[in-house]
Amino acid sequence: MNEKADTRKCLVLIESKFPYVLGSEGAGSVVALGEKVSSFKVGDKVYAPGFLNPKGGFYAEYVALDSKYVFCIPDNLTLSEAGVISGVGLTALRGLEDILELEQDETIMIFGASGGIGHLSVQLAKNMGARVFAIASGDDGVTMVKNLGVDDVVNGRKDDILSAASTFAPNGFDAALLTAGGEFAQKSIRNIRSNGRIAYPNGIFPEPEVASGIRSIGYNGDPDHEVMCRLNKYIKLWNLTAHIDQTFLLKDARDAHLALNNHYLGKLCLNI
Repeated sequence: MNEKADTRKCLVLIESKFPYVLGSEGAGSVVALGEKVSSFKVGDKVYAPGFLNPKGGFYAEYVALDSKYVFCIPDNLTLSEAGVISGVGLTALRGLEDILELEQDETIMIFGASGGIGHLSVQLAKNMGARVFAIASGDDGVTMVKNLGVDDVVNGRKDDILSAASTFAPNGFDAALLTAGGEFAQKSIRNIRSNGRIAYPNGIFPEPEVASGIRSIGYNGDPDHEVMCRLNKYIKLWNLTAHIDQTFLLKDARDAHLALNNHYLGKLCLNI
């Protein structure tokens, strides 16, 4: 059965006016509170996702957010790490726990493991008790992901993915999370067993083409209070970290956007 989630057919519209402030996740200090907000105080160090926020995002000194999306920064994260973890973290968590319903001792393939969503996914999946086979980008990506404690990792740029995957899971993988599309992603899912599951964030292109009997679901990583509560708990419980490859000043945001086209690991960060 090849299922497609209804979210793939939905277009979320928000009322925004130009100029719209970019920035889908961030962190900082509370400087003011709405009259009905009692769970924070001025000066608290907090982080939050800002995607779909009608008042704009984090490419600014001041950001106004609904308090239900805001959380105090866990002690194990720096301010910069907190600023880049929420958007990719909730996307990774929703894919693994809500869409794939990953269980202990299952085998999972994570494609794009050295990227933003990917390197959070491997940490979450390992702590959920799964056996994790990671496909990273470049030798530096392999080293970074290996240090996160995965069971096996290969370099998608040069290693024989199919051979390594077959050795890791001779009977096929129970699940796969794809954080990128393309020829190598398509090739990698040949090792998913019948009745296996594949999840991928909407926006991956091209979408995977799967054999009959495999469930393939695209999903959205929209801000969600309940998912953020779980992510915040896991960050503290499992000591999750965010890898920052480069940090840019806000005035150099153009350079940061150009750097997205280059090879990098984990996340890029803007320092306001």
